[in-house]
Amino acid sequence: MVVRVAGFVLLLAHLLLVAWVSLRPRDVAWVTAPNTIPLHGLRTVLALGGAEAARLIGEGLLLLAPLGVLLPMADGRLHVSGWASLARTTAAGALVSLAIELLQTAVPGQVVDVDSVLLNTVGVALAHLLVVPAARSRLRRTGAPQGATPTISRVPIAP
Repeated sequence: MVVRVAGFVLLLAHLLLVAWVSLRPRDVAWVTAPNTIPLHGLRTVLALGGAEAARLIGEGLLLLAPLGVLLPMADGRLHVSGWASLARTTAAGALVSLAIELLQTAVPGQVVDVDSVLLNTVGVALAHLLVVPAARSRLRRTGAPQGATPTISRVPIAP
């Protein structure tokens, strides 16, 4: 129960931070054109050189990566299929990233970039793969209680 509450609080705090970072207006004299062609922006970033490309790609991967750990943590289930958990978490991360990109269309100075959706989604999936299976197996080994399953008492049907 404590893990679920902590996961939910941290998830909410992270989403608020991401919204603050991603959705505040930029005071710029000009903006680039929106990138709607997948991987086109990544090719442009890679042309900038090693250190700058690594920084920009790392920012894209790390922005929503904590969702890969916080979403399963807020869910709180220990005995679940690893692939199903990965699929749910990755899909949720992709939807959050897409929502951020769509909201950025209304913010001055922010530009839509389909590659950031791809990088954010890959970051969520990588964080999930690196942390969640090991954390779940550790919690299963320690015998952490998952909480009682609610039951409904049997009530006879009236004649």
